[in-house]
Amino acid sequence: MQHRIFSQLTRSFLRLAALCAILGLAACASNPEDESAKVRETERQLYETAQRQLRTQQWDLAIDNLQRLEENFPFGSYAEQAQLELVYAYYRNYDFEASIAAADRFIRLHPRHRNVDYAYYMKGLASFDQNRGFFERFLPTDMSQRDPGAARESFGYFNQLLTLYPDSQYAPDAEKRMVYLRNLLARYEIHVANYYFKRGAYVAAVNRGRYVVENFQQTPAVPDALAVMVQGYKLLGLSELQDNTLAVLKSNYPEHPALNDNGEFDFQFSTAEDERSLMSKLTLGLFDKREPPGFDSREIYDPQFQGR
Repeated sequence: MQHRIFSQLTRSFLRLAALCAILGLAACASNPEDESAKVRETERQLYETAQRQLRTQQWDLAIDNLQRLEENFPFGSYAEQAQLELVYAYYRNYDFEASIAAADRFIRLHPRHRNVDYAYYMKGLASFDQNRGFFERFLPTDMSQRDPGAARESFGYFNQLLTLYPDSQYAPDAEKRMVYLRNLLARYEIHVANYYFKRGAYVAAVNRGRYVVENFQQTPAVPDALAVMVQGYKLLGLSELQDNTLAVLKSNYPEHPALNDNGEFDFQFSTAEDERSLMSKLTLGLFDKREPPGFDSREIYDPQFQGR
């Protein structure tokens, strides 16, 4: 009798244990879905928070949340969009190097993404504004006298966009900025040529002028580049090259300020080497108090400069 009772209790216990096991497995089976839902909700909330911060221009907070979103949900629904918006947030926060780096990273990770053209565009835009300091963004400044490195880099980025995605919605703005940058780079060469004239480096000055004529055609700097060449050839005693270049200048730009009413060239920098002061010779012009007027006809030929 006792053996039979014990057997019945054992069987009941085993059935109860089996039932608990089944219920436990069912509970475990439901947990991943619940956890997944919680993860998706957390990801969504983090993204929406970053969006609000972008709309209210809280760039530092937006950057922090976008970074957290990418770090914690690298394969989530918002990961790719967060990476793109991080490029923009860095740019608006004036962290141009970080913006370019973030754009490069997006291009590397998603070379065929439908919005990858935006990343190329933002690289050019960040580099474009990197060329300007804080005050230059609000006060008129002659940017053509600044180091042209960032301008060349920005031009290259925009050119890359137009080459790869000529039909991009960002292409028209990129083209306009490239025109501006091209004019800026050409004008920089003229500033350098004027500097070389002051220091008696006539060959170097001519080379700068010729470089503009050969590589920056149809920019407002071309008239001054021709004038630089005429002046340089005169000082170097190269009469035939001087006359040929002068003919081109007179034919295409008769209103250039270096030409007088009779169409003759006014050689502003024609002071002979032996007439320069001893101090000027010894210091290559560094301490020469005379400031020869440089070639700068932007008020005539550059629409962006007129009226300043």
